[in-house]
Amino acid sequence: MSGEESTTEPDDEAVVRTAVEAAEGVIFAAYRRAAIRDVDVTVHFADAQLAVDVYLDVPDDPAVDQVADEAAMAARRAVDDLLGE
Repeated sequence: MSGEESTTEPDDEAVVRTAVEAAEGVIFAAYRRAAIRDVDVTVHFADAQLAVDVYLDVPDDPAVDQVADEAAMAARRAVDDLLGE
């Protein structure tokens, strides 16, 4: 049985949770919570396909799009690590 356990894939909820936590880690490392007007991390995982969208509203920061992109990339990397890819 232990051979079966080692090849068991994480469920969809674990994949989504991993992606969101990674994205939020990047966002909250870059900004204090009080500086963020709005944040939305949307993750869809179905049929082994991952889609990550990060919306981030931080007034007066020209780098906000770069941070959002970095957060989305971190989410994808975290899921790749989780799935062993």
